[in-house]
This record gives sequence, structure tokens and C-alpha cells, in this order.
Amino acid sequence: MSDSPLITVIIPAYNIPEYLPRCVRSVTAQTYRNLEILLVDDGSTDGTGELCDALAKEDSRIRVFHKENGGTSRARNLALEHAAGEYVGFVDSDDYIEPDMYEKLLWGIRNYHVPAAQVGRDEIGEDGSRLPVLCEPPKEPLVTESEAFLKELLLHRGDCSLCTKLVRRDLFPPEAFPPGKLNEDFHLIVRLLPGMGRVVCLPGQSYHVFYRMGSNSRKADRAEFSRVFADCVDNADMAANIVEGEYPGLKDTAFRFGVFQRLEYLLHIPISQMTKDNRMYRDIVAYLRRHWFRSVKNPILTGKNKIYHILFALAPREVRKFHARLRRKDWEESC
Repeated sequence: MSDSPLITVIIPAYNIPEYLPRCVRSVTAQTYRNLEILLVDDGSTDGTGELCDALAKEDSRIRVFHKENGGTSRARNLALEHAAGEYVGFVDSDDYIEPDMYEKLLWGIRNYHVPAAQVGRDEIGEDGSRLPVLCEPPKEPLVTESEAFLKELLLHRGDCSLCTKLVRRDLFPPEAFPPGKLNEDFHLIVRLLPGMGRVVCLPGQSYHVFYRMGSNSRKADRAEFSRVFADCVDNADMAANIVEGEYPGLKDTAFRFGVFQRLEYLLHIPISQMTKDNRMYRDIVAYLRRHWFRSVKNPILTGKNKIYHILFALAPREVRKFHARLRRKDWEESC
């Protein structure tokens, strides 16, 4: 490794002129200077593409790519094809980072002789308030084996965002991110972990997530059913296949994760879409009916999870109607 290896930072951008300058300038202001910044305009229609070009004039390290709209995964894959850095990081265009984030991440990689490092993150609401912390960073640097790291992800305790990480570029496979899918960071991290071996997790919250309603996975209208729920089920099955081959000791944990994601799907899908011609819905219910006994015996699923599993296996539409009534009653009582 050279004394100052090149780091590639990838930023996809789509119709986000109000937040993109803050994001990009938080990267150009990094204390670690040997960066290339790949800014991908994903077919914007509101002047964001022109803004990308203007930002590139402010710093020679920025390269801009313009492409037809195809989603975050395709934009990131395009940038990875052009990445020259020994290490790669990602920043979402509405987020921003602390000035020393990449210096800190590279220090972790070099000091602990690992191929990837992670920092903590916080979430900032649209009103500027800090939201509850979902993933507590360690108080001291913590080197984690890939199996233990995956276990934390499957238990919903780990940080599945690639934006909080710096990863050696040669670990990324061709077409790394799944085109057209949400929950794409989890998908890729699970695939990368066997090759990583170890990850160092560092203290502090250097990455700031701007929690903007209306983004891909955050819907202002609770009645709208995001396709992220279906993608999470697919990712749970992919993770179970990797566990089968690489980490057999995590089979119960992976099963718990798969059940949990299916319950999340059924708790959010509109009742009007719970029909026999909805193949995804039909397959999920069939899965729960096949595996109810395994669920009852699973040592990791909570009692509440097991009850929901059995009820959804028996009468999914009736459970959803009852659940909807409870939510409506809670809402009315809170008004």
C-alpha cells in the first residue's frame, strides 16, 4: 500500500439541487486529500445535471458522469467501472460527512490490517433535530470477524449502509449492486463479507443521514406500499443461501431474519393487494405455513414474532384487518 492511497468517493444524484452542494463540499473538504470524487447524474430533469458540472469546476478531483435515469444501483455500478481508487466509499446526495471521515476510515484499515472499516452515523430530521440512534458505534475500535458482523446485521443491530464504510476496491464483484432493487446496500454487504474476513468498527458518528421524507425507502404517505419490503424478503433468502455455504452456525439467525422480513411485508402490504394473483404475497403466506413449527422452535424469534407468524399463516387478511383497526384506534386516540 502506498503512503497515501487513492480513495474513490461515489455520489449518485437525481433531482436534488437543494442538498447536493452541501454533500459534495463535505467530501471536497476532507482532511485526507488524495480523493477522486465520481458524481453520477442519474438522468435528472430539474437542473441537477448542470449543478454537477458546476460543482466539478470548483474542484479538479471531481469527475461527472451523465446517464439515463436507472436508479441508484446502476449509477453506483457505472461509477465503480470507472473507479481508480485502491479504496471505495459512497455518500448519498442528501447526506453529508465530517471533515475527517475518510482519514479516520483509512487509519482504521491500516492500523488494524483489515480490508474494510466502518464509522458510526446519526440521522437528522428535516427540522434539523437529531433522531434516535439506530446503530450505536463502539466506544473503542472493534475488529469484527465477518461471521459476527453478519450476525449483527441479521439481528437488525448492525449498520448495513455502505455509506459509513471504506472498502478495498478489488473486493467488489462486477455489477456489484442489484439494478432496480432497494435495500441494495444490505444485498452487497452480505455478498462482500466472506471476502472481507474482518471489519474494524470505529467510534464516533462521522456520517450524517438527512432523513428526507419522499426518498426511495421513506414514504410520507403510510398507505403507499414501498417495494423495499419485497426486496428485503428477496435479500433475506439470498443471505440464507450465503449462510448455508459460508456460516452454517448462523442458520437459526438467518431463519429468524427471513421470518421477520416476511412479517414486515405482511404488516405493510395494503389489504387490497393481498390477493391470490399477487404471487409475492401468495409465496410468503405459503412459506409461513410450511415453516410455522420451525418458527416455534427457533430460539431467537420473540414470542410476539411467533404469534404473528402463526396468525398470518392461518388467516393473513383477517390479521391485517385487525391490525389496521388497532392502528386506526391508536391514531384517533392520539389526536
